[in-house]
Amino acid sequence: MMEQKNTLVVDLDGTLIKSDLLVESLFALLRKSPLMVFLVPFWLLKGKAYLKQAIANLISIDVTLLPYNRDVLDYITHEKSKGREIVLATASNKKYANAIGEYLKVFDHIVASDEHINMSGGNKGVELAKQFGANQFTYAGNANIDLEVWKYASSAIVVNPSKGLLEKVGKLFTIEKAIDNRPSIIKTLLKAMRIHQWVKNFLIFVPLLLSHAFMEGHYWVQAILAFISFSFCASSVYLLNDLVDLSDDRAHSTKCNRPFASGDLDTVLGVALIPVLLISAFCIALLLPFEFGLSLLGYYIFTIFYSFWLKRKVLIDVISLASLYTVRIIAGSLALGMMPSFWLLSFSLFIFLSLAIIKRYSELLELRENGKDKLSGRGYEANDLELLSSLGGSSGYVSALVLALYLNSIEVVKLYSHPEYLWLICPVILYWISRAWLIAHRGVMHDDPIVWAIRDRLSHIVGIVVAIIVVAAI
Repeated sequence: MMEQKNTLVVDLDGTLIKSDLLVESLFALLRKSPLMVFLVPFWLLKGKAYLKQAIANLISIDVTLLPYNRDVLDYITHEKSKGREIVLATASNKKYANAIGEYLKVFDHIVASDEHINMSGGNKGVELAKQFGANQFTYAGNANIDLEVWKYASSAIVVNPSKGLLEKVGKLFTIEKAIDNRPSIIKTLLKAMRIHQWVKNFLIFVPLLLSHAFMEGHYWVQAILAFISFSFCASSVYLLNDLVDLSDDRAHSTKCNRPFASGDLDTVLGVALIPVLLISAFCIALLLPFEFGLSLLGYYIFTIFYSFWLKRKVLIDVISLASLYTVRIIAGSLALGMMPSFWLLSFSLFIFLSLAIIKRYSELLELRENGKDKLSGRGYEANDLELLSSLGGSSGYVSALVLALYLNSIEVVKLYSHPEYLWLICPVILYWISRAWLIAHRGVMHDDPIVWAIRDRLSHIVGIVVAIIVVAAI
């Protein structure tokens, strides 16, 4: 008869799941009721266990969507099939632990925090030794605090540990198994910061290019600093947005692959990076005109409102997106000490409203194809498709009309030697907008329209044609 191994005890946060439920529940609380966050310090004064219980009383988490570590889950499932007793021991609140136990149906026993005891570190070790006997269980963990548990265990399973922790555990304890399935931290971090979205901040350079002062070197320095400042600020907001939207992203067909939603990036690291990026952005802004700093502050406040409220309001969300693009152009003008052009801002608002609606239209089209009626967290319904198509196409065409009116203004005559050439841009813009909507209508606009334009070869050609026309008009 095969000798049965001792009890296998598995940690939850960072071990069984590639996330931290305390961080997730805090951001879920922030999303549900931002003002409730001011109560967190008072709850914490009563102890970490009380804090977790207070949050759990208000927040539910869909445990079916959590980013489980498949290698860990497969291992404990295999051990379970051999008759080994499996225990979940976590510092997370018992409400979440019990829900996970009911969902996975692999645990024989659950040890978790309640309103009185925070089942972490030494508390967990003592409790496990009391229930299963010292040196009578194997413990799977991932963090330095788990050293206080391993000293009561007969052997250790280490999951995605730091190099220092792995060496320390190897010297002090017997390692039954080591699991490391983390992706590249740098690549994952850059993905979370959405570096590819920084291309939107090139709108900051538009006022410089259209001002006919692009031969002035100091203007380029100012524009580059403004670009970096805006990019850091935007990444800070992207991280915050992804942490707040974890539940919606995990339910989405493609957003579920985002670093926080998939668990590829530690939520605690994201929390730390948000203020670092934001402070860096405003430090750079100090090198530029005061008005630019105000525009950056306005952008940040606007994006916070968008992340927590506006993005869930039908039509207000797309108007907000279009406005955020336009703010970048305003900031570009202010960074150079120039006044933004009314014509440019009007054109920007309408064309980016059209692109923002394309984004929602594409999401709704995919939703309808999957047999669903409502877009999670957005307020749109599948039967809104036809209306969105009409509104978005009209907005794109209005942008071309604004451009045509601008070309007939006194400003153009002053700036260009051959302003009549600029009329050729109008049919080019009409073609590009119409083609973007045609692609969306066919259901193949899988990216953000801005990202699509960057990758689309015909869009590159359109950009080159517009540039040639402008140069010829000068």
